[in-house]
Amino acid sequence: MEHKDGCSQEEVDGDSCGSSTAGSPVMDRNPSPPPEEDETEAGEEADAIGETVYSKHWLFSTLTRLIQMVTDQESGPSDSSVELTDDLEEDLCRVWDMAMDKDVAVFLQEFKAPDILLGVIAKSRSPRLTEICVGILGNMACFHDTCVSLSQNSDLCSVLLLLLGDNDPPTLLETCRLLLTCLSQPDVAPLWLERIRQQPAVCGSLCFIMSSSTNVDLLVKVGELVDKLFDEDEELMKSWVSTPASDSDPNKDTQQDMASSLLEAATQLRSESPEALEVYLHSLQLLTTVEEGMQALVSDGACGREVWTFVCKIVCEDLCQEEDPPLILQEQKALLAPALALLSALHSSLQTTISTELLGSLIRILQFNAEWRQSRTDGNSESEESQKEDDEQLKALVETTAEFLSAVLMQLNKDLLSAIVKEGCLTEKSCVSAVATLVPQHITAVQHLVSLLSEVEPKLADIIKKDFSISSNVSGGNI
Repeated sequence: MEHKDGCSQEEVDGDSCGSSTAGSPVMDRNPSPPPEEDETEAGEEADAIGETVYSKHWLFSTLTRLIQMVTDQESGPSDSSVELTDDLEEDLCRVWDMAMDKDVAVFLQEFKAPDILLGVIAKSRSPRLTEICVGILGNMACFHDTCVSLSQNSDLCSVLLLLLGDNDPPTLLETCRLLLTCLSQPDVAPLWLERIRQQPAVCGSLCFIMSSSTNVDLLVKVGELVDKLFDEDEELMKSWVSTPASDSDPNKDTQQDMASSLLEAATQLRSESPEALEVYLHSLQLLTTVEEGMQALVSDGACGREVWTFVCKIVCEDLCQEEDPPLILQEQKALLAPALALLSALHSSLQTTISTELLGSLIRILQFNAEWRQSRTDGNSESEESQKEDDEQLKALVETTAEFLSAVLMQLNKDLLSAIVKEGCLTEKSCVSAVATLVPQHITAVQHLVSLLSEVEPKLADIIKKDFSISSNVSGGNI
């Protein structure tokens, strides 16, 4: 059965994350039936929802059948699952699609559909039914007014946060999509952040999904949700990386910490969906911007060195390879920028060893950047405004690379320098490109490089001295 999401279209495999199903709040009554429709309305125009061709009568009928199904379910065994009939599932999927239309979303809101769907979700014993109901709400939330109204329903919000502990991947996917949509609305994001802060189990549920699920679509959406939460609320991020699992968390005995969970999900996605790594690398990089996050990565028993090894493989094996054209930076900058910022922070804290491959990648990025800019200057085929926009997008990557390379060069020794020269990672062309980016801000690192080059590759040292008027009277440490 196909369906459409208003903000994005998702197709999810039916695998299970294996977590414990969160108990839905017990409702004292069945969902209320929809209000009586004015039977005096006649004709197709009166029956149409807003400017659409969708029928109010059909919608009333479908929701009434939904309520009847939940009512009938109440009389069955409490521990048995209930399957939707094909006809009702098909009609509910139509409602899901219809909710993409603003007129329909507004009408559903006025019709008290969220309260009906809340009652259904709370009493549902059909994973597919729960998924569809959350999906309808997710499409409604794509419009500002309906999103605000949904977000003000505290009972609905509580149930949605509890659903993060469900064990049905499609339901989890739709729940994360709905939460992400609401968090993207500035008017209601603070309300959701406050509710999430008040629910410690949310952190455990997300960590459990990231560390145990193999569902790519779900991992992507959970990553986007965590990244959004960290980006919006630094205090929430601090509490999630420094607070042990809640006693009320059903997964507390098996729960990994946030940093390890992010790494586990990223490792899964590297082979399955490399483009989705961006949000995970950014989330890990955000951890390095606060003391609590760095401690979660570099303290005894933490996963910092595992993160270092994993991200080094991404940079050295997957991104910006020697045979790639310089244009590749435009395609990979969103992955490279957080990856290198993360490596730079970990290197300074863990004093990790720099490989020839990583050093070569740093130099290559600066060389590709210089060649890319030169080709655009020569071609002059784009507007100045377009070039300026791209320059701004690359600026963070180049600055991060230069900062990291500078720190590495200050600890460079002759053996490592000889190795990158021998392997062709440092040529006259790449060296000139790198130095041109490093000076004058990182002049000390360049002076140390020139000093070593005078012993390892004197001709190249002379070229750098001449082209950039650099002396070689500064010494650094060793790596």
